[in-house]
Amino acid sequence: MKAKLLLSTIVVGFVLLATAQLSADDFYKGKTIRFVVGLAPGGGYDLSARTVGRHIGKHIPGNPTIVVENMTGAGSLIAANYTYNSAKPDGLFVGIWNSALVLRQALGDKAMRFDARKFGWVGAPTVGTPHCSIMAHTGLKTLKDVLATDREIKMGSTGPGSTYDDTPKILNQTIGTKFKVVSGYEGTGPILVAMRRKEVDGGCWGWESARTTGRALLDAKGDDKLIPFLIHRREPDPEVKDLPLIPEIIKGEDNLSAYNTWVGTFEFQRPFMVPPGTPKERLQVLRKGFADTMKDPEFIAEAKKSKLEITYVSGEEVDKYVTKVLDVTPRAKELLAFLITKPKK
Repeated sequence: MKAKLLLSTIVVGFVLLATAQLSADDFYKGKTIRFVVGLAPGGGYDLSARTVGRHIGKHIPGNPTIVVENMTGAGSLIAANYTYNSAKPDGLFVGIWNSALVLRQALGDKAMRFDARKFGWVGAPTVGTPHCSIMAHTGLKTLKDVLATDREIKMGSTGPGSTYDDTPKILNQTIGTKFKVVSGYEGTGPILVAMRRKEVDGGCWGWESARTTGRALLDAKGDDKLIPFLIHRREPDPEVKDLPLIPEIIKGEDNLSAYNTWVGTFEFQRPFMVPPGTPKERLQVLRKGFADTMKDPEFIAEAKKSKLEITYVSGEEVDKYVTKVLDVTPRAKELLAFLITKPKK
């Protein structure tokens, strides 16, 4: 009798699961999914979202239409807070914003009006490699030059919590650079324009983005040339393969530990996520569609043509990385507090 009851329970469970999955599959037919990007057109986040958007529809049952929108401001914080607090959790809204904001939550930044554990993480198309570049018009070419100069070096930034903002501040704190962060740009494109206009001297952002979005400046001649001088990890590209590595030049165990905590969010760059409360079966459909897109030969070919680096990170893996970042040690939190505390004048 008990065996029959157990068998019946299992059968009912499978039927309910199959029904939920069928419902999720049917749901997307004739629908439109919004990809809302927290940074401006012309940057790596925008390029990544639009490239994925052109291919993922065919990997989602019902072949929904994908539209990409930009919701800029505060280094993608506006989009992050909107995804958590205002976006409808129906499986038709996907947010794409800077993963570094998860660390800001861990550090206690009140501007982060979200709990990253509660998002439905769809996946990330790549890991990140922070790097810094400087314009030739400054007369500086190498890290040695940057450390030796007495003048302030202006580095463009979108806003607090971004790679553009945090990297120069961490380098000021750990190796003694003299960077002045100039915030307020809406994305990589506007920062590159500011470099050309000599409003700023350089910037620090992911090499996987810079190798594509900054290509015109990297290939330029004379004062208009953008020169990489520092990077997080070894990359095969000739322009950066011999650059000094940030972890190797930071002195002091505490400083290095704090840096390694900060750089943890680069293990899931340009992540895609749905708002809290999105039905689990719809999240699973999106996760599978995203994973299948990452293996799609047409997507891979377009990404390669655009020099868009793809290193797939699953939604389940992102969940684990988020938990690890949020479990920051008290000492690392203390050492990184300057990222959210305004310096005294």
